[in-house]
Amino acid sequence: MNDKAETMPGGKALLDRQDERVKHEEGFAGSVKAFWSQVRSGDLGSLPVVVGLVIIWTVFQLLNPVFLSSNNLANLLFDSSTIGVISLGIVCVLMVAQIDLSVGSVSGLASAITGVLWVESGWPVWLAILAALAVGTLIGALYALLFNSLGMPSFVSTLAGLLAFLGAQLYLLGSNGSINLPYDSPLVSFGQLLTMPDWVSYGLAALAGIGLFVTGYRTAARRREAGLSAESLASLLAKAVVVIAAVEFVVFYLNQSRGVPWLFGLFIALVLAMNYALQRTKWGRSMRAVGGNPEAARRAGIPVKRIYLSAFMLCSTLAALGGILGAARLASASQQAGTGDVNLNAIAAAVIGGTSLFGGRGNAYSALLGIIVIESIASGLTLLNLSSSLRYMITGAVLAIAVIVDSLSRRSRVSHGRA
Repeated sequence: MNDKAETMPGGKALLDRQDERVKHEEGFAGSVKAFWSQVRSGDLGSLPVVVGLVIIWTVFQLLNPVFLSSNNLANLLFDSSTIGVISLGIVCVLMVAQIDLSVGSVSGLASAITGVLWVESGWPVWLAILAALAVGTLIGALYALLFNSLGMPSFVSTLAGLLAFLGAQLYLLGSNGSINLPYDSPLVSFGQLLTMPDWVSYGLAALAGIGLFVTGYRTAARRREAGLSAESLASLLAKAVVVIAAVEFVVFYLNQSRGVPWLFGLFIALVLAMNYALQRTKWGRSMRAVGGNPEAARRAGIPVKRIYLSAFMLCSTLAALGGILGAARLASASQQAGTGDVNLNAIAAAVIGGTSLFGGRGNAYSALLGIIVIESIASGLTLLNLSSSLRYMITGAVLAIAVIVDSLSRRSRVSHGRA
């Protein structure tokens, strides 16, 4: 049809005007149209969890005006960071359609190793932390070996690991059951007290918008070089300004009390790094391919076993890091570390945030959004002085809804693809 139009009088000029109109539309309204198309096809992305978070915050704020106070939000960010780091590792294994049920036990073991080596054996704190992280990495490599070489399902191997590493944690802590970390140490201060100076938090907020603009500009430039329509400079600037204004307002509000925790800053840095790796690298594309169809990925030349290895190792390493940060938050390595709801909350956060249980779909922001939802529920119920039993029931209901939405959207995408 385009060839015929070019041969007609004024046809080429007409096509040029159509191309310019498409580019203009994609520049200003294309994002909205693309988002709506994704929703109609069943790819809801983070929309359900964002809507749910708005509802949760609105309800708790109406019930208790303290909920959205800057001081309470700062505490919420402190509490979200430790389990959020663990949940970030869960995103990796879910991306390849696997699971790790031992992240809680691995985090508890890492906290015990740090406490024993640092406090009881006199190691430098940084060396004790590196040893704990190395153990976490080796545990992930063991899971990958069992899966790749013996075909042991990850559900079984990690369930066995949950019990084994919990036992190792109890053995290391001995009869005392806990090791108190030096309260005046930099590690404990980092986990409990340290917040960013105002100028640092404002500067990082500005960098968020600048980074969005630079990334979008490079993507648009590559599309133009390939002869494809691309987002306009005005639209990119508008998005960057909106992001900067929103994040700067949040930072300003938090700075009215304690400020932005460095602990949460570390979590955000890990989220951004993981998101870049998943979205912009060959490794990330391979993760999605393996999670979607491992046999097709193998035939396409993707080293499937190495992808599984990287996913399990990242998951266990981040679980160990979360355990170390959790010990810093509590100023203690105890038998309760990594037990209770740590394991389930880490997995639930990834799923609630939008990572698919069926593999091949998700992003690092899932851990961020999901853990904020879970901690918001916990914080709101605590302020209302309600039983923790309600928190488990509400979190379970939210998790069930997230899985139902994931299943329905997956079914919708399959039907849309067939159509």
